[in-house]
Amino acid sequence: MSNRTSILVIDDEIQIRKLLAITLESNDYEVIQAMTAREGLILSANHPPDLILLDLGLPDESGHEVLQKLREWYTGPVIILSVIQSEEDIIKALDNGANDYLVKPFRTGELLARIRSALRGKLNEQLTSTLTAGEISIDFSARTVKKNNLVLKLTSTEYTLFSLLIKNEGKVLTHHHLLKEVWGPGYINQSQYLRVFIAQLRKKIEDDPNHPAYILTESGVGYRFVGNE
Repeated sequence: MSNRTSILVIDDEIQIRKLLAITLESNDYEVIQAMTAREGLILSANHPPDLILLDLGLPDESGHEVLQKLREWYTGPVIILSVIQSEEDIIKALDNGANDYLVKPFRTGELLARIRSALRGKLNEQLTSTLTAGEISIDFSARTVKKNNLVLKLTSTEYTLFSLLIKNEGKVLTHHHLLKEVWGPGYINQSQYLRVFIAQLRKKIEDDPNHPAYILTESGVGYRFVGNE
């Protein structure tokens, strides 16, 4: 049994599967391939991989439906790779539990960076007390955030928002998801709340709030926390 990180590719295009297999195997990942939704669901259930790359345009079932089924039990990262680039589909996938979304054709370097980031996020979820990302550290039990060992004075709402972002390092969190988790279901359309608090967080966390290095904007979709690429 291989101890390499395993990645399941669910995609019906043989050229894409070949490209991904070559790219991933040359970076020491173990690659498992499925060309249909049914095959992908069976493989992921019998031998859960460390990460799944999922196409939305499968021949037997929508990738959105596959994602929903996976999220009933699979807790690892799922990255969508699709030619579909509508904002509606991207938000739907992220709200249904995808960790990231890349539009085909994609740069292999960017894909590898997104995979590394998603896998780091998986490890972060296993940490119960403290988490460090770059110059930032957070102590969940004490509810404190430090930068270069200096405590940052965050309000309760700022802390809740920031802890959600850092716990999901590398994952795009949609506007709706953040508003629902921090303020509640009644606020999912109050995007101005989010803009204000993200701006406040950046002033306290970023070296240059106008050119953020930690809290990145995914235009029209949401925000992503990046620690170390």
